[in-house]
Amino acid sequence: MDVMWAAARPMTVRNVLDNVLDARGGARPLAYTTVMTVMDRLFHKGWLTRAREGRAYRYAPAFSRSVFAARLMGDILAGAEDKGLTLLRFIEAMGPGEFEALREAVDWRSGRTGATS
Repeated sequence: MDVMWAAARPMTVRNVLDNVLDARGGARPLAYTTVMTVMDRLFHKGWLTRAREGRAYRYAPAFSRSVFAARLMGDILAGAEDKGLTLLRFIEAMGPGEFEALREAVDWRSGRTGATS
């Protein structure tokens, strides 16, 4: 997904494979079919979109990295036994900059829904 988010355009399996191999340097190369299988699975999970181009597909992210991260956090929170305690532990692990970003997001959300600060 990092390769897909960094791309400025939809990519074929070959494009992704070339980017991954460049990033891995001297590491053991990946097989084309391995990358193709992963991309097909990501498509079926709804993480990628695809459009046929000749005999190949061009893939693109279905949503941004921030939407992806928010969905993961939502899934984790949905599975938590004690949501309040889970959120507290999450906040305790934040650095000052992350905490300030959270505070700004909560303030924005509160203002948007008509609540007072």
